[in-house]
Amino acid sequence: MRPMTSLERCLAVLDGRMPDTLPVVPQSFMYAVETAGFKMSDVSRNGRKMAAAHRISQEKHGYDGCVIDFDDAAIAEAIGARVIYRDTEPAIVDEERPVLKDLRDVHDLEVPDPWTAGRLPEWLEATKTLSDAIGGHVLIMGRADQGPFSIACLLRGMTQFMMDLMTADKALIADVLDFGRKCCVAFAKAQKEAGAHVTSIGEGLAGPSLISPGMYREFAFENERRAAAEIQAHGLPLSLHICGNAGAIIPDMGATGAKILEVDWQVDMKKARETLPASTVLMGNINPSHPLVFGKPEQIDEAVKQLVLATKGRGLIISSGCAMGRNTPPENVSAFVAAARKHGSGEELEKLHQC
Repeated sequence: MRPMTSLERCLAVLDGRMPDTLPVVPQSFMYAVETAGFKMSDVSRNGRKMAAAHRISQEKHGYDGCVIDFDDAAIAEAIGARVIYRDTEPAIVDEERPVLKDLRDVHDLEVPDPWTAGRLPEWLEATKTLSDAIGGHVLIMGRADQGPFSIACLLRGMTQFMMDLMTADKALIADVLDFGRKCCVAFAKAQKEAGAHVTSIGEGLAGPSLISPGMYREFAFENERRAAAEIQAHGLPLSLHICGNAGAIIPDMGATGAKILEVDWQVDMKKARETLPASTVLMGNINPSHPLVFGKPEQIDEAVKQLVLATKGRGLIISSGCAMGRNTPPENVSAFVAAARKHGSGEELEKLHQC
């Protein structure tokens, strides 16, 4: 039997089938930009350059999928937020100049058209260009930027929105979150039309690092659940990305119905795998700092080995816990892929599944 292509092994995991080896899909957009010799400011507004960066990096290391991401600011900017562009780091929203000076202003906003508004077309151009070039054999994850709660924070200012959760009218809070959901759903659907195999939304601002699990359930969960249902009804698997130690809300993240959960290095993967339905795919969770930047290849090998053992390789896409730094040594990226091939091989998986 011929080896699976990268795309085939990713789709096998998503379908609940045994891959020939576990796929490895690092969150590598910053590393890819560095590998291609670009600055972040070169690609922030240039989808073709972002696609070129991903293609160069993927072909160099042979990993199984590309996560198309630029920054956390694109949807907010398309709505009217001011964005600060930087040479060596992703662009950020200037929260000193919020779009929503008053929560009631949300009723005057329109959901941005992903094909015409701000830089959203550049994200779609990156997806289309990369899909046309390598999408026949490599997984393309076209991120849909941020999720409902995070969009609300970026439009209002994170600190102010956190205060609003305590003091503002709950119906008005719901309107803002509903608007954020509509924005990310529209962008996700456009990513499918551009050629993405899967999409993703970031909800790091809704994680336990910033709000309690109870507040997550009260304010973030329902719109994430609705977004997942709407996006996946469109035929596009959704990945939910929440940074930090999300262990306390892993069951809730699973209950959103998102096909994939991107989890950070602090999460106990054994417990997460045992908690979640078998149909939910975990994507993660090697520490992007140590061992990927500051560790040695043998430490990366051991980290991947322990990840596979913890999950028994079930429903797993091996990845970095969060975005890999631009300063990640190339030899460590190669070691990451090699470790995934070694410890995630079909032979190793069969042994684990017999235990």
